[in-house]
Amino acid sequence: MANAITIENVSKSYQRDKMTVPVLNNVSLEIPEGEFIALMGPSGSGKTTLLNLIAGIDRPSKGKILVGGTDISTLSETALAKWRSSKVGFIFQFYNLIPVLTAFENVELPLTLTKLTKEERKRQVELALSVVGLSDRMNHYPKQLSGGQEQRVAIARAIASDPSIIVADEPTGDLDKKSAEEIMTLLTRLNKEFHKTIVMVTHDPSAAERATLVRHLEKGDLLAK
Repeated sequence: MANAITIENVSKSYQRDKMTVPVLNNVSLEIPEGEFIALMGPSGSGKTTLLNLIAGIDRPSKGKILVGGTDISTLSETALAKWRSSKVGFIFQFYNLIPVLTAFENVELPLTLTKLTKEERKRQVELALSVVGLSDRMNHYPKQLSGGQEQRVAIARAIASDPSIIVADEPTGDLDKKSAEEIMTLLTRLNKEFHKTIVMVTHDPSAAERATLVRHLEKGDLLAK
């Protein structure tokens, strides 16, 4: 099976005044297509930084990141933004929904940056909302939804463009136990039925149990399995 993501000797550090603060140290990792990987580790271990590098939100200080065979660390900002909008779906801990937009409009928003017609956008939004079980809530505003429903809208937004990779940063971190289990069941379904490659950062061992592969980071180092 081909690799969806190949990380080769990646390091990341940030400049704070005159100090160089290392966050990731020479990390190498291969993630096959269709894998559901959970990245775990204490706060400050570099989990979210690694997720942001995979998603093209940030760039490595050294090393290479290949996603679907494309070395994203060499792309221009314009090319990277275009790549992100078509290849990666983002799920965040706090949903990041726009309160003045309905569920339908929140899911449609990223699609307005594509070349899809209004009718094509409508079809994809309705399909995404049906996949997450919210066809009957598409005209509701975020404040009219529960936390679990808001996260499902956020997942619908992430999958509306049919990306090959989904990155999820603590997707159950702000949810009660029942809602968290529902969200993890949905992510498992996206992985198994729709063959999405999922990279998830989590502190929650019960969420990590749903992944097909769990890797741990400690102080910027990827630990051996």
